[in-house]
Amino acid sequence: MKHQRFSLFNRLKSFKFAGNGLRILIIEEHNARIHVIAAIGVIAAGIIFKISMSEWIAVVFSIAVVFVTEIINSSIENLADFVSPAKHEKIKKIKDLSAAGVLLGAIAATIVGLIVFIPRILSLF
Repeated sequence: MKHQRFSLFNRLKSFKFAGNGLRILIIEEHNARIHVIAAIGVIAAGIIFKISMSEWIAVVFSIAVVFVTEIINSSIENLADFVSPAKHEKIKKIKDLSAAGVLLGAIAATIVGLIVFIPRILSLF
């Protein structure tokens, strides 16, 4: 294997590729747009309620988990569709498992949001 010399230019180009991946995610994946709206709402709520630093860490990590799992799910689905465009039971199983990862990430993020925000919401009444 040939070793490539470190290149700051090549490292910066990799950010362009990652940015393109985020653009594709938002444009092509409907659920990702729902996640963006939810993330904006949660961030706004965090600002309004002045959540603590540790709560921000939990919220930011939860948002990231949802997006990371959505990106992985979308990647797996795109690869599966490329490899096997026709319906196939094994591909369905792979896609279902991948989607389950997003679901669990979203459930965990929702639980974190409830833990952080319910006490603040209840204190308004």
